Amino acid sequence: MPKVVVIYLSTSGNTKKMADAIAEGARSRNVDAETVNFHEARIEDIKAADAIAIGSSTFYYKMLPPMEKFIESLEKAKVADKVGAAFGSYGWSGEAPVMIAEKMRDLGMKVIDPVLRIQYEPTEKDIEECKRLGKDLAAKVKKTTEKPGSGSTKHEDAGVREVKMGEGGH
Repeated sequence: MPKVVVIYLSTSGNTKKMADAIAEGARSRNVDAETVNFHEARIEDIKAADAIAIGSSTFYYKMLPPMEKFIESLEKAKVADKVGAAFGSYGWSGEAPVMIAEKMRDLGMKVIDPVLRIQYEPTEKDIEECKRLGKDLAAKVKKTTEKPGSGSTKHEDAGVREVKMGEGGH
């Protein structure tokens, strides 16, 4: 069974909520999905995964420094050619997911575009977008792990889009 690992660093719990929903979406498509705080992420799990989603809150226009160091350390996990996704919550600017995606691409990963950014606490609609990203990851992983010549040509990235919330319960 294909495996997705969703790794997050969350300062207020919002990015963790996103990570849990992404994993739930992947599991709904019969893919093994695990949510892991980046402090607890193990290199063996990352190596064994077919896809890796990484999320961080944005702080002072950047991803959190420990997450940046963590992503740089992924080169040792030989993540090139794995499917990737970037996500995160933010209060004002939201650059972290874009930076994560760039670093993932630099490592040779196939990153789903666009990244998923949610302002403030995810609403129910936002959680559904996170689940959709998980489903898209699952579909992409299944497509890349299926046998050559199976004939699937469906474009798997179509449902992923950025969510910016400017109003609501902040």
